[in-house]
Amino acid sequence: MRRWVIRSSWARWLRIGMGVKRWLLLLGGGIVALCLATVLFQQVAGLGDWLAFVADSGRIPVPLAPLAVVFAVGGSVAVVVAIYRLNLSLLAAFRRRDQAGVVDVVYRHRARQRGPKVVAIGGGHGLNTLLRGLKEYTDNITAIVTVADDGGSSGRLRRELGILPPGDFRNCIAALSDAEELITELFQYRFQGNSHLDGHSFGNLYLSAMTALTGSFEAALAESSRVLAVRGRVLPSTLAQVTLEAEVGIGAGGPAADRVEEWRRVRGESAIAAARGRIRRVALDPEDAPAYPEAIRAIFDADLIVAGPGSLYTSVLPNLLVRDLAGAIGAARGLKVYVCNVATQIGETQGYDVHAHVRALYDHVGPGLFRTVLANNTFIGPAPPGQGVEWVRPPEREPRDYRLILRDLVDRQQPWRHDPDKLAQALLGLLNA
Repeated sequence: MRRWVIRSSWARWLRIGMGVKRWLLLLGGGIVALCLATVLFQQVAGLGDWLAFVADSGRIPVPLAPLAVVFAVGGSVAVVVAIYRLNLSLLAAFRRRDQAGVVDVVYRHRARQRGPKVVAIGGGHGLNTLLRGLKEYTDNITAIVTVADDGGSSGRLRRELGILPPGDFRNCIAALSDAEELITELFQYRFQGNSHLDGHSFGNLYLSAMTALTGSFEAALAESSRVLAVRGRVLPSTLAQVTLEAEVGIGAGGPAADRVEEWRRVRGESAIAAARGRIRRVALDPEDAPAYPEAIRAIFDADLIVAGPGSLYTSVLPNLLVRDLAGAIGAARGLKVYVCNVATQIGETQGYDVHAHVRALYDHVGPGLFRTVLANNTFIGPAPPGQGVEWVRPPEREPRDYRLILRDLVDRQQPWRHDPDKLAQALLGLLNA
């Protein structure tokens, strides 16, 4: 019975419409021709350049060497064409119509599989930009995402269902997906109307449903990555329900005033952003939230560990404030790079240059965590949008306690943001230097 099942499975390849049979026959003919060419070349070596074949008209001398060459060339061409066409037929089921040729797809896939192991730490738009660039060069990507978000749709689902805020996770999954444009559009779709779904994005609801089906948020992330053909992994920095707290300075002339009149303790990532004051320090509650074990393993195994770009106080630091995570980064052997933003952010980093960003990072997690800083040195086009938003410029003096690398990193269409490909190439160039 088992032999019959095996034979029947092989026989399915011969069904009409498979686009396989003709190329199998051509491959077989090419192999036969190569075998005949080998025999003829042996005859040339042993009996000379002429062989007499018996025909109805008598003995006809046939030149052996040219005939062998004809069989060799014809057989080689037949084998090459058959193998190429068989590959096209077999890989058609796995290649999208908008993708490049089969050879290019296979080559790039193999190159990405051999790519460096990169851990990207952060959240928000900056992390998505980084992931979008990195996925073109390596499949070995681990995105470690903050879980401190408590606003909007994510905050509502976090409070109502007790799950981790799904917003940043859905964006990372979309950024790493093969069909990025479609998945992003689908996941960003927000329901409107007078219903309980009003304001929720489809991606957040999708991850919430996957959490209910799989039994845990981390399992939902893993299954979503598999279903959506994600290149890499998306992991939380911690599974604990943490809250971000900040000391925010409010000036006499308003939230963005230069002179601080009062320092307030603001609780919640969304409330910190809404305060739009000057942040002096942020912290997690609870302070001893354990790191997610898979994130720790990814850091120890990484060739390159990148923090940023993104909101310094509400996207990057909430991950690094998880003590176990910061400890793992400090002990890891991979290259550790902090990527500074292109423009300042009102309510977080107004008035900061590159050095001020690094000082704030060091004040929270220590000076030894990131000794290499990558920043932009090209400022083109109009000023960044938003009142009070400025370019993040390099320091006037060469820093002594970290290595500053300056590159052209801006997107020509939106020069206040990073270009994904430029950023990825600059980081991988540091790794290969």
